[in-house]
Amino acid sequence: MSDHAVHATLTEDIAETVQNVPGVAFLEPGITGLLRSALSAAGPGAKGARPAGVRMNRPGRADPRHVEIELVARRDARSVDVARATRAAVQDRLASLFPAEPAPAHVTVTVTGLV
Repeated sequence: MSDHAVHATLTEDIAETVQNVPGVAFLEPGITGLLRSALSAAGPGAKGARPAGVRMNRPGRADPRHVEIELVARRDARSVDVARATRAAVQDRLASLFPAEPAPAHVTVTVTGLV
């Protein structure tokens, strides 16, 4: 499996983890995702498309991953609690996937709205 395919699969896994956190309404596509969806003939959810609201990179093999999550929270949940739970869920998921890594990720969560 290529590095790109592994990255895409991992990003999808993280997106699913976030969507299962209580209080998360949905991942925020951001302007880039909206434009990509509007211009794409295949539309959102096309095979190989990066999940909305999840950006991940790894500067070097020895460095921890940098994960940025943008989401919209439910109005009936405190945004700070949703952000903390999301961060913990992503860190736990990465730790379970990569147990040999001492610090598998630096996770940043931004709540961009409420519904």
